[in-house]
Amino acid sequence: MQNTLYVPGNSWVHRLDPVSKILLTVVGLVLTFVLPGHLLPALLLAAMLVLLGTAGVLRRVWAVFAGVALIAITFFVVQGLVYAGNATPALTLGPLTFYREGLLLGLRLTFRLYNILASTLILILTTRPSDLVESLVRRGLPSRFGYVIIAVLQIIPIMVEAAGRITDAQRSRGMETEGSLWVRMRAFIPLMGPLVTSSLIATEERALALEVRGFASNRKPTFLNDETIPSYAWPVRIAALAVLLLGIAGRVMLS
Repeated sequence: MQNTLYVPGNSWVHRLDPVSKILLTVVGLVLTFVLPGHLLPALLLAAMLVLLGTAGVLRRVWAVFAGVALIAITFFVVQGLVYAGNATPALTLGPLTFYREGLLLGLRLTFRLYNILASTLILILTTRPSDLVESLVRRGLPSRFGYVIIAVLQIIPIMVEAAGRITDAQRSRGMETEGSLWVRMRAFIPLMGPLVTSSLIATEERALALEVRGFASNRKPTFLNDETIPSYAWPVRIAALAVLLLGIAGRVMLS
C-alpha cells in the first residue's frame, strides 16, 4: 500500500506542474465562497468533476464524496428544521416539518462542501507529495515547511496502513476484530495502544534520518531531477485567473 493519496496516471492533469495545480485548487476554493445562489456553485462542481474525470481519478473522488455524504445529509436535516429564516413548509414527515428556506440553505452548504473537496482533490490525487514539496522548495519555501506539508499529506495513509498491520497481527493471535458493532468497539481499544506507540517510534526514526541527511543544513539544496513544466501550463494558469476574475466581478455586480 502506498503512503499517499496520489493516484498514478499520465493524464494532462498529472503532467501539469504542481504550481499550476495549486492555482487551480486556490481558484476553486475562492469561487466556492464567491459564487452566489445554487446554479453557479452547481456549474463549478460540474466543471471540477469534468476536470477530475479527464485525470481518470473519479473512482477515488466518488469514494471521498460518499464518505462525507452523512455531513451533507446533516446540512439538510438541521437547516430544514431549525434555520432561523424558515417560513415556507416544504415537506412533512410525521411530527417533523422541513422548510423550503432551510433546505435551500442546506443545498448551498452541500455544494460548498463538495466544491471544497473537489478543488482539493485536483491537487492531492494527481500530484506526488514529493513533487509538490520539491516544486515549492525550488521557489524558496523553507525545507521545514516542506516536510510539514508532506507529513500532513501522508499521515492518513500511513495510519491506515499501520492500523491494518496491527489488526492482522491481533487477528492472527486469536483476537476477534470482525462481527457486531460491540465486537469492533471492543477490538478498537487494544488497537490504539500499538498504533500510537508505532507512530511515535516512526516519528523519531524519521527525525533521525532527516538529521543524518543534513536536513537542518543552511546550505542551498540541490535537486536530483530537473523540473518539467508542460507547454500548456501558462494557458491553464491564465484561464484559471480569468475565471476567478469573472467570478469576483460577477459577485460584485450582483451585490
